[in-house]
Amino acid sequence: MPYKRYADFSGRSQRMEYWLFSLFFWGVIIAIMALAELSGALGESEEPPSLPFVIPLALFILASFIPSVAVTVRRLHDQDKSGWFYLLSFIPYVGGIILFVLMCIGGTRGPNRYGPDPRGEAGDIFG
Repeated sequence: MPYKRYADFSGRSQRMEYWLFSLFFWGVIIAIMALAELSGALGESEEPPSLPFVIPLALFILASFIPSVAVTVRRLHDQDKSGWFYLLSFIPYVGGIILFVLMCIGGTRGPNRYGPDPRGEAGDIFG
């Protein structure tokens, strides 16, 4: 769903949508790094990692940056918080922890100023 709503910063997203996107994002990164390690591209030499692994990894991260921010903002909207709370992640040491805690908190029940409750809809977050 976050890739379907690539740059949609309006509306609300459930916790499941956010965490499944995060699981997919980090799973792909770990899989690419594991393939690089298994192929010996990340050996103990002073050489940089080989391009067949760096290029797909960089492209995936760049392609996923905007959907990642968008799903986080929609998740904040589900809690009736402004998307500007995302800037908390730039506070050294504690910002990421604060944002992690906010992503774990449930959303407001019923409609709020950002739209209807996503749990009250058809329940199909992937369609």
